[in-house]
Amino acid sequence: MAKLKKQLSYISVPSQIINSLSSSSLQSLLVSPKKPSKSSFSSKFFSFNSYKNPRFWFLTLFLVGLFGMLKLGFNLDPPIPFSPYPCFTTSPQDSFASNEQQNGQKDEILKGFHESQALVSKGFEDSEESEFWKQPDGMGYRPCLHFSREYRKYTDAIVKDRRKYLLVVVSGGMNQQRNQIVDAVVIARILGAALVVPILQVNVIWGDESEFSDIFDLEHFKSVLANDVRIVSSLPSTHIMTRPVEEKRTPLHVSPQWIRARYLRRLNREGVLLLRGLDSRLSKDLPSDLQKLRCKVAFHALRFAPPILQLGNKLAERMRSKGPYLSLHLRMEKDVWVRTGCLPGPEYDEMISNERKQRPELLTARSNMTYHERKLAGLCPLNAVEVTRLLKALGAPKIARIYWAGGEPLGGKEALLPLITEFPHLYNKEDLALPGELEPFANKASLMAAIDYIVSENSDVFMPSHGGNMGHAIQGHRAYAGHKKYITPNKRQMLHYFLNSSLPEAEFNRIIKELHSESLGQPELRTSKAGRDVTKYPVPECMCNDSHAHSS
Repeated sequence: MAKLKKQLSYISVPSQIINSLSSSSLQSLLVSPKKPSKSSFSSKFFSFNSYKNPRFWFLTLFLVGLFGMLKLGFNLDPPIPFSPYPCFTTSPQDSFASNEQQNGQKDEILKGFHESQALVSKGFEDSEESEFWKQPDGMGYRPCLHFSREYRKYTDAIVKDRRKYLLVVVSGGMNQQRNQIVDAVVIARILGAALVVPILQVNVIWGDESEFSDIFDLEHFKSVLANDVRIVSSLPSTHIMTRPVEEKRTPLHVSPQWIRARYLRRLNREGVLLLRGLDSRLSKDLPSDLQKLRCKVAFHALRFAPPILQLGNKLAERMRSKGPYLSLHLRMEKDVWVRTGCLPGPEYDEMISNERKQRPELLTARSNMTYHERKLAGLCPLNAVEVTRLLKALGAPKIARIYWAGGEPLGGKEALLPLITEFPHLYNKEDLALPGELEPFANKASLMAAIDYIVSENSDVFMPSHGGNMGHAIQGHRAYAGHKKYITPNKRQMLHYFLNSSLPEAEFNRIIKELHSESLGQPELRTSKAGRDVTKYPVPECMCNDSHAHSS
């Protein structure tokens, strides 16, 4: 019989069993079941010389890997999450701040990211930022258009009348036309006449030939006012050949009594009255029901046409998607500097002065005042440097998203560099719109202004750089919506501090905040000062709270 050759025997054991065995049991499995020898496998394997044996390192790696897999499989320790920014170690609070900063950036623009991260690394506190976005106390005021019984009593006869028609031609920019349309509806109600859809005069500055239905939703306009004034698209055939009574120069701020005395008899006789240039012709102080009608037209009936409304809301949503945003109405166009008698800055002062000399009829400001007198009186628009200093003093965060409304500033985007440097997240409609979205509105200034209006009205904070029809209209609209924050620059008082270069920044900021503490859109009674427009100050005629309820 041949002599058997000595062989080592190995047992295949599942890893789960190996893990459950003690070290002594594991050793017994590794030892051959043959007769023991003076030099066992265990002693050989774990001797000093065995460290050079490849089997030792194989088994060591096998056991370490097995332990690691078991640890992950049974989730013995919670895994550390991977950070999207591996160079930063953030606490939960830091992660929250980082998310807030990401939300403040436009998808395709990463400008300003490093500044935001620097604020986080320095432990930036957002208490001042939150204060800037804080809304004023609306004191519980809400829309309250309850017309009197007497007003409602005459409505049926007025809307059924088929004898009297009012034609109006409105002029100026979109917001100026809007104000005249409001007064046209009120005058039609005073005269008991039907209102033919207002004719928009071609703007001599922008050459915009838009019609009423291009800017506003005509059917909505008719339906909202159905119980106040009858709106018709054109004169009926019975009146089409009638020579209208035409009034070219209606005095300023006339009363309802003056209108009736002046026009009613002739209107009853001829059937058609034509009025032009209604800007500020109707008194700001009217009976309560007519003030309510003004609000109804401005805040309910004059809704923008669906294409404008759709795009305006889209742009507002794009601004809103990354958090709260501020809207600025910047009046820095060439024609604004010419008309106001003010100067934009050294580079363009000579150009504006020459333009004003060549066309003195464009100057609408007081001609007996010098530029410096106008500036100190608060009659000039704020330039980009002044807007920037004001926003910083009021606590606007550097990462604030800002929408700027208005035409192309004199000097182009370079004129905005001081503002962009401090607030890099500055956009206008051209920046936000997708390719082709603005094409239907190209070369139509009124439609572009309407888009600006929608985005500005929807903002968390609004500030104009100068007074004007758009600023006044949005002020009233934001008040009517619950007194959303509206910053009115106190130019007359603050410019003295702007010129004081020795004033420490902290002291300057404190003074500016104090000057504007009551100019943030808080409820203000229209009746506290004569001649105020109810569409700018809707309290108390168009809004009421529990202590100022109006009976119907």
